[in-house]
Amino acid sequence: MKKIIYLVLLTLTTSLYSQTAKEIIDKNIELSGGLTNWKLLNSVLLQGKVILGIKDEYPIKIYQQRPNLTKTIISINGKETAIEGFDGTKGYAMNYATNKLQVYPEYVSESFDNDFIDWENKGFEAKYLGKEKVGEIYCHKVELTKNVNKNIYYFDVKTFMLLKEVKKDETVVYSDYKKVGSLVMSFRIESSSSKKDGDYVMILNKIEVNKVFPANIFKF
Repeated sequence: MKKIIYLVLLTLTTSLYSQTAKEIIDKNIELSGGLTNWKLLNSVLLQGKVILGIKDEYPIKIYQQRPNLTKTIISINGKETAIEGFDGTKGYAMNYATNKLQVYPEYVSESFDNDFIDWENKGFEAKYLGKEKVGEIYCHKVELTKNVNKNIYYFDVKTFMLLKEVKKDETVVYSDYKKVGSLVMSFRIESSSSKKDGDYVMILNKIEVNKVFPANIFKF
């Protein structure tokens, strides 16, 4: 009888946590623009500056388009240089040893949407891990798991905006949310990793959505 009661309680607890995680994700999507508007988003142009290390600062533009096209351009001494991207077939990244753009056949481009847009249909499982502070802000902690991949997301308990994302090799902190059309987006993104060689702070001054890009914009 004790085993049966334990199994019933475990099932109820797991169900409650799954439901809570789903509610938090749904609330984030709702308050940041709604699922329909996120699905209608076809392209994004991010503009601002990126800070590498202590004082290396460069103007930056990031072009993104469904389903997974992307191109990152920085300006060095007034000259624009593509440093990374995916053209739909091949991935490219700057090889700083040779100072040349290099093709990476096994380059895996990130999905245009974040993982928690349609997470159930993508095969993720969601688990609520309780509350934890990010800085001075209490957050709901939600884990998304798919196969062996686990990402943990921290949502502000008051606004439900995403404040931190912990991946396998990277931690990303989001802040300075502003309205962009029908959506709410972060204008400050900080990335760090244990290796520290790819750490950056990106401060955006402009985000444009659903622009029609030139046909050759994603060519390298």
